[in-house]
Amino acid sequence: MVVGVGHIVYRIHDCRSLKGKRKVVKAIVTRLRNRFNASVAEVDANDIHQKAVIGFCMVGNDRAVVNSKMDKLFNMAEDIGLAETIDMEMEIISL
Repeated sequence: MVVGVGHIVYRIHDCRSLKGKRKVVKAIVTRLRNRFNASVAEVDANDIHQKAVIGFCMVGNDRAVVNSKMDKLFNMAEDIGLAETIDMEMEIISL
């Protein structure tokens, strides 16, 4: 079993409330979940208006497939354009 985990840090410009942040984060999370069938959630910086940390996890039986899907997820996360991508990190664990 191969598990891929990662997180993406976003800077949300022109966001002055948690309601505005929630709208952007929900749109990003929904798109990534629907496209990649991955577990995706906001995992950190919950009370900071202009920063969002989105975590995700994928499970598979082939390391190359999981790595490829995670790369595609990172590319789509950057291309969404709702917020500026600051940092991305991933780790693949073979169990």
